[in-house]
Amino acid sequence: MSNSLAIAAVTTTLRYLLQRRFDSNGSGSVTVTTKPLDKARDNNGNAGNQVNLFLYQTRENAALRNMDIPTQVKLGETGLPPLALNLYYMLTAYAQNDDFPEPTSHNLLGEAMSVFHDYPILNPEDIKNALPAADVAKYDLYNQIERVKITPQSLSLDELSKMWATFQTQYRISTAYEVSVVLIESTRPLKTPLPVLSRGSGDTGVTTQADVTPPYPTLLTINFAAIEQARENLPANQKKLLQKPAANLGDELTLTGYNLEGNNVEIVFNHPQLPTPNIITIPATERTATEIQLTIPTTPPTQWCPGFYTVTAIIGERTANGLPLPIAPTIVNIAFDSRDNSDPNKPNNAIIQVSCNPPVFPGQRVALVLSTQEELLEKIGDRELVSRPHPTQTDTLEFELGDIPPGTYQVRPRLRVDGVDSLVVNYNVTPLVLPLSFIPEVALVIG
Repeated sequence: MSNSLAIAAVTTTLRYLLQRRFDSNGSGSVTVTTKPLDKARDNNGNAGNQVNLFLYQTRENAALRNMDIPTQVKLGETGLPPLALNLYYMLTAYAQNDDFPEPTSHNLLGEAMSVFHDYPILNPEDIKNALPAADVAKYDLYNQIERVKITPQSLSLDELSKMWATFQTQYRISTAYEVSVVLIESTRPLKTPLPVLSRGSGDTGVTTQADVTPPYPTLLTINFAAIEQARENLPANQKKLLQKPAANLGDELTLTGYNLEGNNVEIVFNHPQLPTPNIITIPATERTATEIQLTIPTTPPTQWCPGFYTVTAIIGERTANGLPLPIAPTIVNIAFDSRDNSDPNKPNNAIIQVSCNPPVFPGQRVALVLSTQEELLEKIGDRELVSRPHPTQTDTLEFELGDIPPGTYQVRPRLRVDGVDSLVVNYNVTPLVLPLSFIPEVALVIG
């Protein structure tokens, strides 16, 4: 495994191999650099024979990106896989006489390509020799299990032209190489649990069964008792049409699942805004192995708030999975409150008050939607009116309507709390049959 200096170690080793060949074969003074293409030939008198090795791209190795290293992550342990990289280099040759009268750059490029052909794999000794003697301990590429391999890459003339055009410099004869793979070790610690000494009570081993039914408490659905009862009287093709999108306080629920029997059964309602979850203890008469009957309490309402809940069951010492349940706010009253002229940009601003149950918490987003056919309310009809700030838990909210002329308006209000709307369909009629009807409009008197 390597550390984050592995990329620099590869570049240094490749430059070392090239420089060693040029220094030993009598090619004269040849400089090996690792500069960007537009900086390789500077204007400071550096016009001699030169070979430039430019790292132009890095990519994650697809084969090793999610694979643990066998010698470091044992069976039962978990660790973040290493960063596996393929490095892509551009090899370019420059001649001091611009290839006249002899094509010197061609000789240099051929010699450089011969080096990478002779050394297709970087061995640990070459890596150590290439690194600064004082800093060898900082680099650990030579300890990597996977050997670093050098493979020629075939780039089209179009790809080469685009690369040189990117650096806005003149094209020189070049060739490309892929160097892989470099494994950079993650700095996050491994999770190394102790080995298992026994399996289950008395080391009885695993529990097996002949079907796919979960052997532990599992919740499947949350149904509304009134809806399920009404569905029994509907034709088969209409049963799925009768649905209720959210619950209200006081609704009777039926939770279905597996292995729900036990001595102590509790249903837990979790909501991010509640300081502690609401827990309902289920008596033995209201539960079976596959069903649990319960009623959402209506008191005290301050222990509840509208929004999305996660409902789970605790059976003895075992906890079932969680299911989502939206609990909708109920509009208790909507009425005109006052005119606010404190803001010159909002003269004669009409304020209405909406009372709801259960109350909302300070961190909840509350909006009011007024569905109406009244022409004077077209600007605010069917869009969200966000409530004024409510710094404490409250069941009374204020909304701004703007400069609305006095009068009586027929509206069908919806209160939206964290994305859960108050119900606009009337589910309280008896018998509950299709088609369902909307709740009646209310008269909003603006003074």
